[in-house]
Amino acid sequence: MTHTFLLEPSRWIIKGTWLDKNQKSTLFKGASIITWDQTNWFVIKTKIVFINGDRPDITFEYKGFLPAGKTQYAYVLKRSDFEKIEGEGWLSNDSIIQRYWVLGDNRRLNGFETYFCLEENTYHITSAMMTGNNILNTMEGILERHG
Repeated sequence: MTHTFLLEPSRWIIKGTWLDKNQKSTLFKGASIITWDQTNWFVIKTKIVFINGDRPDITFEYKGFLPAGKTQYAYVLKRSDFEKIEGEGWLSNDSIIQRYWVLGDNRRLNGFETYFCLEENTYHITSAMMTGNNILNTMEGILERHG
């Protein structure tokens, strides 16, 4: 399968739920913009807004390098709630799987994201952030391509 998310410059709309440990889930919506340059570098900018306004918006800015013809890549991530995050991603037949770790955090925060292709222009995302062996929060949603 050829992925349309990540591998092509595009715009995506995301809707889903966020769940913090020992809390009720909250709805969010947002958008992602993916750009590429000629040297195999990509940028993904995402913003999610919580519909109830019960928590601050979160922005994500990924910058990564995917060598031509390869299925594994590295990236750095700036989130509005964390400054320095590094990660790696793998392209599989039906999914894009990313793992990341927060630098300089004594709680050993780390997490993963899985983008599962439902259709050419629709993906299901599942992610979780952990500290050690405990899950702190999860995010689940649907990404739909718009342009």
